[in-house]
Amino acid sequence: MKYLIILGRSAFFYALIGILFRMMGKREVAELSIMDLIVSIFIAQLASIAIENYNNSMLISIVPIAVLVGFQLLFSYLEIKSHKVKEIVDGKISVIINRGRIDFDELENQRYGIEDLLVELRSKGIKSIEDVDYAILETNGKLSIFEKKDDQNSTYPLPVIIDGKVEEDTLIEIGETSKWLNNELEKDSLRVEDIFYAFYKNNNLFIITRDNIK
Repeated sequence: MKYLIILGRSAFFYALIGILFRMMGKREVAELSIMDLIVSIFIAQLASIAIENYNNSMLISIVPIAVLVGFQLLFSYLEIKSHKVKEIVDGKISVIINRGRIDFDELENQRYGIEDLLVELRSKGIKSIEDVDYAILETNGKLSIFEKKDDQNSTYPLPVIIDGKVEEDTLIEIGETSKWLNNELEKDSLRVEDIFYAFYKNNNLFIITRDNIK
């Protein structure tokens, strides 16, 4: 009898976890942020406890799982509405290689070793660091690599405004100020709050307003 209970609980939690992950909108493990990974581990552990302790009520595990998923959905909503919340929860991207030069300080800050970097490059078929223009460590731990092209005037697009929030680090990177940015926006009678996404590429500022995405 106990084996049937264990089998039934296993099938139940298999279906439940599948539904919950669909609700959280994640498709691949590589897309999980740190918070997503933590929630996933907790859910798996709670489900395991419920299956092993088959004499206890499943509510002991179902209730905390529901709470965890509820918090995760709330944070996901807040991340969409607030860029600041997204930075706090998921962190910020890190430019490891900038215009062909390794930022060793950033490597140290991210605890990302040079050997780790070389392994990632080799896995993408890149033989040498000299072949890389930009390498960006995403918030999910994935390394995005942009190889050097024949057109040396082409540069990686740097985000200047994301969802109405100015990326101060980018302004420092491109050697510009908030005054310069405001002057650029005033040319089109725009405010920072009107901007969904703006990026800097090849010495030009490209702007996508909220009206453009409706």
